[in-house]
Amino acid sequence: MAGRILLTGATGFVGTYLAPLLRGRGFMVDAVGRAETGPLGPDTDWRPFLHEDTIGIIHLAGRAHVMREEEDNPDAAYDRVNRDATLALADQAIEAGIRRFVYVSSVKAMGEQGLDLNPSSPPVPTDPYGRSKLAAEEGLLARAPSVDSVILRPPLVYGPGVKANFLALLKAVDRGIPLPLGMVRNRRSLISLKNLSDALIHSLDCRPGIYCPTDAQPVSTPDLVLAIGTALGKRPILLPVPVCLLKALGAVTGRKAAIDRLTGDLTFSGWPPGWSPPQTLAEGLAETAASYRTGTGMGRNRGY
Repeated sequence: MAGRILLTGATGFVGTYLAPLLRGRGFMVDAVGRAETGPLGPDTDWRPFLHEDTIGIIHLAGRAHVMREEEDNPDAAYDRVNRDATLALADQAIEAGIRRFVYVSSVKAMGEQGLDLNPSSPPVPTDPYGRSKLAAEEGLLARAPSVDSVILRPPLVYGPGVKANFLALLKAVDRGIPLPLGMVRNRRSLISLKNLSDALIHSLDCRPGIYCPTDAQPVSTPDLVLAIGTALGKRPILLPVPVCLLKALGAVTGRKAAIDRLTGDLTFSGWPPGWSPPQTLAEGLAETAASYRTGTGMGRNRGY
């Protein structure tokens, strides 16, 4: 399958990686970023980017999860961009006769902790970002059968240009900073940028539904640190600090959420039908480390 695709959020972390892959597979890509759309909301006019020969939409654009919220009303800010702008695009796509809509949601629409969660698990979003993503999902599903929505809920995405906590972990391993994670025994699902991009392209021609693409296997936090070390050519220092002490320190220092992510379980199942990840964890981390070493991609936006 090939044809003309509207790619929103094309200047973000995922979009800058995905666009050339789409073109390499024969798609004509209308890559739209913030400069073309302006601020996103319920009144965003997507019609200039919807053409007679557009066969589908990959919607990455949105308000990314932020660590330090500055909005007075975070729920409204997230809803305006992640729910309202998404559903405006879906409605305008329906008017233009475009049926295939691939939406990048988030595992945060499901919750923050658990083992073997899947698309049928009851969603329990715990923050405005997750709630806005779930609301957009519900709105898209309510528009069936006028639009065929494929909704992907990726976990933490790593790859060239990664930012935030994953970049901080890369830097810590690279600098030889001792990490108090040696006694953590958890399992967490991740997905590399290449694997997510491949799942998105696959979603242009798969059965509509909600799916959770991930790397082939979950990984513990200590094993992830060791794998990062291998990719960087470093030997990480993992200190054997009890998890209960880590959590107590997190509560005292205001970093409870970060410690919970590092120590807790969060695994998923439910790949798109007919899809499997083409890249291993080691390959994905090698690609990430190479980008980190050269500085390529490090200026990209963190969000979708």
